[in-house]
Amino acid sequence: MTRQEIEEKIKDFLVEELEFDAEKIKPEARLKEDIGVDSLDFVDIVVIVEKTFGFKIVAEDMKTIKTYGQFCDYIESKIK
Repeated sequence: MTRQEIEEKIKDFLVEELEFDAEKIKPEARLKEDIGVDSLDFVDIVVIVEKTFGFKIVAEDMKTIKTYGQFCDYIESKIK
């Protein structure tokens, strides 16, 4: 899976399932402050990542991830 495919799958989920504004979802966008992801949304994101990409997100790993781009980097690093 390419980086572009990863980003598209995540963005599609954020927009279609969680109803975030597609215009706000950019690599430099902060997950909480700019996009508006809260702890309940994060639970949904964990489930879709497990289904779509086949691995579990480690909560400890998420402490350093602040932006959408970093989140995509994290997923890319886990599936390669």
